[in-house]
Amino acid sequence: MKDSVLDILIYLFENYFDADFESAPEPSRDTLKEELELAGFDEQDVERALDWLEELSVDSQHRGKIPASRAIRIFDPSEQARLDTDCRGYLLYLESVGILNADQRELVIDRLLALDASEIDIEQVKWVVLMVLFSQPGQESAYLRMEDLMFDNRLGAVH
Repeated sequence: MKDSVLDILIYLFENYFDADFESAPEPSRDTLKEELELAGFDEQDVERALDWLEELSVDSQHRGKIPASRAIRIFDPSEQARLDTDCRGYLLYLESVGILNADQRELVIDRLLALDASEIDIEQVKWVVLMVLFSQPGQESAYLRMEDLMFDNRLGAVH
């Protein structure tokens, strides 16, 4: 079974991380690893996904100073190679509507680039944004707004 790290992260997110997660004990890395392997995921991919989650936790707790609100984000060539114009524009859109702040945007970019995907699309961006917002205390409103954007199947918005 060929699965990407993001497939495993989405599986974990859908099966373990929900509104009641805070009341349940956090499963150990070994428990998650065993359950993911039993679900059919490759051991190496499981290890990379669990490392990705650990790095998200560390990054969320140790981020630097938030750039000024008037700062302009310039993507370097290596970022441009992995994040196409649509992905970069979507990230900037999420920041402009207040779902992400500049620090969270940087964390999302870092976590996207840490995926093993050669190409990153907007659906992957959306999942990583959800995971980043979920990992940060006090971001419930932004998380719910992003969830609405992600799962809203309406063809047009009513104004």
